[in-house]
Amino acid sequence: MEIIKKKTLSPLQQGVKLIGIGKHGSKKLPDELIIEINEDLKLGKAEPILIGAFFGALMMKDMEPAYFLLEEYLGKGSLTDASIILNSLCVDAPSRMKSIGIKLINKQTLTVEEATELGTFLFSDEQGESFRGMAVSILRIRYESDDEYKGLYNAINSSAIRNTIEFKNKPTIQLAEPFDGVEHSYIITPIIAHEFQKLEYNVVVSCGRSSGPKITLNTWDLYKGLNAEFLKPNSNITNIRVENFQHSIPFGWALDQKTFYPVLDKWVDRRKIIMKRPFLSTLEKVLNPFKANILITSVFHIPYLEKMVELGEMTGFDGVIVLKRGLEGSLAPSLAKATGILCAAKMADGTFVTKNIDASNDDLAQYKKDADAIIENISLKKNIEYINKYISQGKTEDSDFDYRVALAMELYKQGLKWIRQIQHT
Repeated sequence: MEIIKKKTLSPLQQGVKLIGIGKHGSKKLPDELIIEINEDLKLGKAEPILIGAFFGALMMKDMEPAYFLLEEYLGKGSLTDASIILNSLCVDAPSRMKSIGIKLINKQTLTVEEATELGTFLFSDEQGESFRGMAVSILRIRYESDDEYKGLYNAINSSAIRNTIEFKNKPTIQLAEPFDGVEHSYIITPIIAHEFQKLEYNVVVSCGRSSGPKITLNTWDLYKGLNAEFLKPNSNITNIRVENFQHSIPFGWALDQKTFYPVLDKWVDRRKIIMKRPFLSTLEKVLNPFKANILITSVFHIPYLEKMVELGEMTGFDGVIVLKRGLEGSLAPSLAKATGILCAAKMADGTFVTKNIDASNDDLAQYKKDADAIIENISLKKNIEYINKYISQGKTEDSDFDYRVALAMELYKQGLKWIRQIQHT
């Protein structure tokens, strides 16, 4: 797949890039670009979902006088009246979506029931691509409420392929990092899975095709390249012994999004068109089809630490560990930047307690470095080579890689120990 170069972006794509950002950081559209976008729209060649994403983002921003030129495309009054823009832009969407669309454009949050209905539409085969683009763009920019996350999760969960997989012989850990992967650092997730299995845990690794913006290498690519074990809905794995983990299943089981949540895989190509990461990039990491006990995931943006704990609780995990500032958002911690984990554990009364473990603590200081290695021309082959060498020999020729694995395992082991202590008191 080719990466879309900046110089090839259409005016409409440039517009989405500028304003399709969250509450902070977006820029005003230059007057010249508005004129170009207006002409671009009139040509009628743009993808409907991209048009929807653009106007959804626009309606979440302060309306500048120059923007009203775009009413030549949508109709007079459309940028100040939710009904007009919906009737013009989303005419093919189901009529039941109109009230939800009006609330979204007017910056109102949805109830759980409304969000469930919206999610059911988003994952359906019904017409309404412009509405889809507009809805996910609005949700991303103003941030989703707890009720909206719950409703969208309900819609995703109800679409899941039913399976007979059960992990009963020991606790199960689910590992999940951003599905768009990395461009300048190695993924260490299979090693983490291997080490956890040695500690008598089942390990499931969530992954799927990358929807971008990074498409160089992700966990799905790595597990395919390792010929790892991918779960199927009727897999019989209730009594796997620990020695089998080390030989036939050395990297844990891979959970391919497409296998258990095919409606989400259909959104991969849509997400490439709108060039932004909607709510799916958060929810896809916490889906829990096998009722795993502990979620270990990561965030790059610190405000999402607590949100990932809340979502892990919502989807049925009894314990959650969230790595902050992993390299490119992955489960590999930084050796130079301030990093650590937020741990959460469910107590007997059903409430969650949390604890922070900082990588700057004295017992972890030995792993810190002045700078993280930035890898150019990263390759799947080299990443696989490092993983196999580390598992067989306990080290590679790359000290940065080895230190990163060591720091990761110390952090996660401390987190797991604390969760066990909380859950057994």
